[in-house]
This record gives sequence, structure tokens and C-alpha cells, in this order.
Amino acid sequence: MDTSQNTALMRALTELPGPLPARGVIHIAIRHTDRFTVVGNHLAQHPTLSTTAVGLAVRIQSLPQGTEIGIKALAARFPEGEKLVAAALRELEAHGYLQRARTRLPNGRIVTRTVFCNQPAALLRPRAVAPLPQRRPAAPQIPAPQIPEPEPPAPEPPAPEPPAPEAAAAPAPPDVQHDHEDEHAPQANTPFVPLVPPPTAPKPPRPPLPQPRELTPELDRAATALLSDLRRHAPQFVLSENDVRQLVPAVAAWLERDAHPDTIRHALTNDPPRLLRHPAKLLRHRLTVLLPPPLPGPDELAAPARPRVVVTPLQTCDGCERAFRAPTPGRCRDCRTEHGTAQAAA
Repeated sequence: MDTSQNTALMRALTELPGPLPARGVIHIAIRHTDRFTVVGNHLAQHPTLSTTAVGLAVRIQSLPQGTEIGIKALAARFPEGEKLVAAALRELEAHGYLQRARTRLPNGRIVTRTVFCNQPAALLRPRAVAPLPQRRPAAPQIPAPQIPEPEPPAPEPPAPEPPAPEAAAAPAPPDVQHDHEDEHAPQANTPFVPLVPPPTAPKPPRPPLPQPRELTPELDRAATALLSDLRRHAPQFVLSENDVRQLVPAVAAWLERDAHPDTIRHALTNDPPRLLRHPAKLLRHRLTVLLPPPLPGPDELAAPARPRVVVTPLQTCDGCERAFRAPTPGRCRDCRTEHGTAQAAA
């Protein structure tokens, strides 16, 4: 079975016109006559959509109208799980290929209506309005003769003759008897409203790179060496000289805050994305977001002094020799009261 397929493939290669490329893919294009779906290169070669999202979009385009394309329905047809299918649908929705809206039916039930567009960029371009169909000129109508009003009664007035049959007004043809426009016909002055609204929320400004208080030659040399040495520990972090020069101040700010080089290297290269296309952008983000605070000084680490509590000492009453609290020796409150009463009586 394999040998016959390879033989047919080699025979098809020999029938291709022109010289074959030395490397890369060679296409054997056989024209489809039935069961095919047209897919644009804007989707098949989309620069940011994942392979799962592109394959899911092609599968949705090949389905007939009214087919259920919910997360559970699609996950039942694919080996991918519901999480991967949901992520792919969110990608298609973010790029305008898919739109999901909740609609209330006349019976009060709420359903989700899914709309898929195979070319969302075309919806944002103004479309040419089809010209209105031109009317055929109406047949000229023969004016009816003016019938004179009857005069006052006179003796034996002559009876008026009826108009000739051919003198009656000729009816208009059926296709020109309408004198109003179709309410749903496109108007030439109607503004174009895109079906997919453009994003309106502005992106927040990107935070600036951390800067050291003073970029000394020692900090500059250490930061340059750390960035240039990243590809030894993580091969995907290959930086250009321009990238290194732009990121040196941020690494110097980390070193200025007493961050160890191994700690900085681990924070920058730990758990990178599976497909890292722009390592410099990832390093810029991590250097800005993961910047540690400055180390506290010894005075800041000292425990705060506890407030001193003043304890009033115990005193012995000079009158009754009982103990009481007072700042100076003397009499207790009872003895002071009795002594004051005795002096007032005397």
C-alpha cells in the first residue's frame, strides 16, 4: 500500500511543469470538484493565531448553517479538551472571526447566538452600494376629453353623446403603476456601519524601565555581562547589542538594590513561553514588574522602642500606716479627709 502511494506521488512530481525548488515544500495541487471549503490566506497564515485556532476556524467554516459550535459540541469532535477549545474560540473572537451574543427569544428563553465571518477585515471596509434599478418610462397617457357641465334646463335639450371608447385614459402598464420606493432598498446616502466594532478601549501606557540612582562603570560592566551571559543558561534568550544597551540600566537598578546575579538570572529566564519570539520584550516586562524593593537599613530593622510605663510607688500612710500609691509620702485619702474635717470643726 505504501509503495503504490509513493509511486503515484513520484509520478505526480515528474508531471509538474518547470524546475522544482531545491528546498522547501513542493505543492501538488489537484482541483477540487466537490466537498471543499475556500479558506483565505489571511486565516491560514495568520501571524498571531495559534494552530489550534486556525484549525478550529477551518472546521467551523466547513460546517453547514445551524450546526452547534459550542465548546462542549466542538470538544466532542476533537481530541483537544474543553479548555483548549475555549481558548481557541476566544482567539477567534478577539480577531473578529467569531462573535457570540446572548439573545432573548419571544418565549423568554435566553440563548447564545454565534456568528462566524470568514473575512472580518472586509466588514470594516466601505462596501459599494448597488445602484437602484432604473424604471422603464411609463407609456404616454391620452388625456380624457373635457366633458362640459350641463346647462340650465331648456326645452328638450339635446342628449350629450358618450365619449368614444378609444378616447378613455389608457391604463398604465402593470410594471409602472407603483409610485413609491421600496422601504428596504439600499439608499445611496446611507452611512456604512461596520458589523464588527473596532476596539475602543485605549491601551495603558507601558511603564518605563527602572533606572539606577547612578549608573557607575562597575554597575554598567556587571549588567552588560549578566545580559550577554543569559544565552548560556537559556538558549532562547539571545539578545542583540542594541537590546543589551537598552536593558543595562534596568539590570543595574536590580544590582543597586543588592540583588544577587543568580537571583536576577533566575527571575528573568524562569518558565519562559513555549514560543518565545521577542526575548527582549519579555526581559523588559520582567525587569519592570518584578523589580524588588530596596533592602532596609539596620535602623529600619530594629524593633520599635516600647513606651515606658511610669508606675506610682507605694507609700505608708503617716496616720493609719496603711499602704497607698502616691508620688510622695503623706497621708492616705481617708486620713486626709478626717484631718480636714477635724481642722474645720476646730
